[in-house]
Parts: sequence; C-alpha cells; structure tokens
Amino acid sequence: QEQLAEAGGGVVQAGDSLRLSCEFSGRSATRWFFMGWFRQAPGKEREFVARINWTGSTTYYDDSVKGRFTISRDNSRNTMYLQMNRLRPEDTAVYFCAVGRIAGTEEKEYDYWGQGTQVTVSL
Repeated sequence: QEQLAEAGGGVVQAGDSLRLSCEFSGRSATRWFFMGWFRQAPGKEREFVARINWTGSTTYYDDSVKGRFTISRDNSRNTMYLQMNRLRPEDTAVYFCAVGRIAGTEEKEYDYWGQGTQVTVSL
C-alpha cells in the first residue's frame, strides 16, 4: 500500500503564502499515478483543490484557487507540492494529498490518502 505524508501546514494571515508538500512511497508504480490535493473544512465535505498528471505536464484547479495555487511534482524526489499564495480565510481546512490511476476531480477516483495537514488563515 502506498504511503503519503503531507507537510507544510500552519497558521498564517490572509494574503500570506504557504507551500505544502506530499512525499509518497511504496510501490514503484506510484510514479505513474495522478496526484491531487483535496481539503476539508469543519462540518463540510472534502472538496477538490487541484490535480496533476503523472508527468506533471497537465494540471487542473478548482475555480476557488485558480490563479492563486500551483500544483507541481518532482518524481525524482517522490514529492508533490502545492504552492498557495494570497491565502484567504475560506482556504482554512485540512489539506490532503492523494494518488490515483488516471484520477481527476472526484474523491472516489483516488486510491491512497495522506493524513492531512492543517492550514489556518486568519484575518
């Protein structure tokens, strides 16, 4: 089973930036997986944030983060990143990284998940 570990969360003020990372390990086939970021605010459903294909050549973002967040991956380091700029209070959530075979924006398309990292954006 694949292991994923997020890092980089914290408490910041609105307008600040954070970079989340997700290190993945396990079967070698993981490097051919799509990877994605989801987030879940208290009392709400987990929602899609961004995803990237296995080569890193194709990315897709939810409208709420488009232009502010950038997803990337470095397969040589077994790591995916989410650069978050101009953070807003509504970005406050637990952020999860996930991997899946040719996965898109749906939670059910992803097979393995990390434990999550808390991002809190204050005014």
